[in-house]
Order: sequence, then C-alpha cells, then structure tokens
Amino acid sequence: MIPDYSHKEEHIMEDKTLKCKDCEAEYVFTEGEQAFYKEKGFENEPTRCPNCRKARKQQRNNDRNSFRRF
Repeated sequence: MIPDYSHKEEHIMEDKTLKCKDCEAEYVFTEGEQAFYKEKGFENEPTRCPNCRKARKQQRNNDRNSFRRF
C-alpha cells in the first residue's frame, strides 16, 4: 500500500525581497536563508541587508575590544 501524503501541508518558501532599515537598499532573503532561520528557531526576518549586518557586527566587535584592559 502506498502512503497518502496529499493531506500533508507543504511549506514551500520563496525568495523574498526585503528593505534594509539602515541603508534602505532592497535585498533578497533567499529560500535557503529562510530555512536556516527557521531551523535555528528565529521568528523574525532580518531587518538589515548583509552589508549592514556585517558592518554592525564589526562595530560591535570593535566596541567590545576597545574596552579591554591589558
């Protein structure tokens, strides 16, 4: 007997175009990125483009390192 999966709901994600809250550039939130976010349990979509996320992360690291005492 062949199982009937027709009742199973499929969640097919498509690439989404989002707008960065910092630089206002449009960027693509890919299907793969969405799957990664879902797998990690993230509930919100990214609000910054990859370039602004990278710059913000680098700034946080610089701020953190500037407070270290030697």
